Amino acid sequence: MPTREHLRILIADDHFLVREGTRRLLEDSEHITVLAALGTPDELLTAVEHEQPDAVIADIRMPPSHHTEGITAAHAIRSRYPEIGVVVLSQHANEHYAFALFQHGTEGLAYLLKERIGDLEELIRALHEVTAGRSVIDPRIVEVLLHAHTRTADSPLTQLTPRELDVLRLMAEGKNNHTIAQALTLSESTIEKHVNSTFSKLGLGEQPGLHHRVTAVLTYLRHDPPADSR
Repeated sequence: MPTREHLRILIADDHFLVREGTRRLLEDSEHITVLAALGTPDELLTAVEHEQPDAVIADIRMPPSHHTEGITAAHAIRSRYPEIGVVVLSQHANEHYAFALFQHGTEGLAYLLKERIGDLEELIRALHEVTAGRSVIDPRIVEVLLHAHTRTADSPLTQLTPRELDVLRLMAEGKNNHTIAQALTLSESTIEKHVNSTFSKLGLGEQPGLHHRVTAVLTYLRHDPPADSR
């Protein structure tokens, strides 16, 4: 694993084994200091106030209702401490969770599947992305969004070419133009044209302060998904 800036983080998950296992994995990487591993959103918010971490990892479903407490906590943290990044974890690729998390903006937020805990390199990359004010969506969640919305007649995706869809998938995974160009064996200037065309077709060109590479995917969530995807 390459050398990286050391990060101070908090972990929140009501499952003891999950949060302690995550703590151990991250601390063993030698790139992360886990300041505390907590079991409730209230404990998390208190610890954020006292510890001022660089980033937070939080399960989406926590006490008391095990619904979207992690998302609510993420919004509270980003509102009060915009310099702190938040990575939320979910057991399932759920487009409604994605919309709820990113509905007020995408900066400093990541939505990953819990299975990414085992992919330490990817988890640490996401932590660095959110601390830099950028955004990450798990590639499997991207696929769920694309699959759901390419089947709807009024989907913005119907305006995109197959190549623009390829670029969009890679954009939403957090890849930059250089990496996308390598993956698709195209020039960076060609990728830039596809990116600009995609933003234009999705009506994102005039929106300041948004991380377009993620927002381009989340735009689809403004449209009702097909009945069989609910």
